[in-house]
Amino acid sequence: MNKFKLLWLCAVLGLMVGCAKGSNGLPYDAWRLGLGAPDYMEVWIETADAVDVRDRVFRRAMSGVAAINTPKSLKGHTRGWPSYPGWGAGKYVYGAAVPRLIYVRWQSLVEPQTYEAYIVIPEAIQQAMVKPEKAFCAADAKWITGYRKGVTVGLAPGGIAKVWISGPCVSPIEVTRVQGEVVKEGPDGGRSGGNYALPLKPETKAYIEKYGVPYGSW
Repeated sequence: MNKFKLLWLCAVLGLMVGCAKGSNGLPYDAWRLGLGAPDYMEVWIETADAVDVRDRVFRRAMSGVAAINTPKSLKGHTRGWPSYPGWGAGKYVYGAAVPRLIYVRWQSLVEPQTYEAYIVIPEAIQQAMVKPEKAFCAADAKWITGYRKGVTVGLAPGGIAKVWISGPCVSPIEVTRVQGEVVKEGPDGGRSGGNYALPLKPETKAYIEKYGVPYGSW
């Protein structure tokens, strides 16, 4: 099939299937893995690994500080998850096909405790990640063909991992909620002598002293 016929086929199929751009089978360059946490509930990510549908492993696709807000006003609104979660702090996983498994090991600094979770991405979600969708972008008042190419993992105290897929101007889809397990070796696999990666911010300390940790709300 020549280039012009391929472009015509993509236009005709439109919202039905999309057209892959490269060997990873995606209709875009790469999908993004992002991680966040509820307000004040600080998290350090030891590693976030991805396994794609072709069983290729992408180790440390993301690590470091999760996206979080620590308002100085100490408002007690950290319970639950937002209706439209952001993309989180993250990176694009170049070269990967859609994910089938994500492994996260993280330090919940407010407890403190170290957790790990295995997150299975269902086939229906894999298909949703490559399905084009007409979407209206209010910021510039334009219609686009959007994709849910962002995988966001929310990490909360108690070892909770909540997952969504989303994309620019398209609504998020909730994927799953996973209960992680405590890592018995502690932070950094026991190599840090029980010391956690970062001290708590003063705003976080003040919030915890005033409101505590709302376990069970995530």
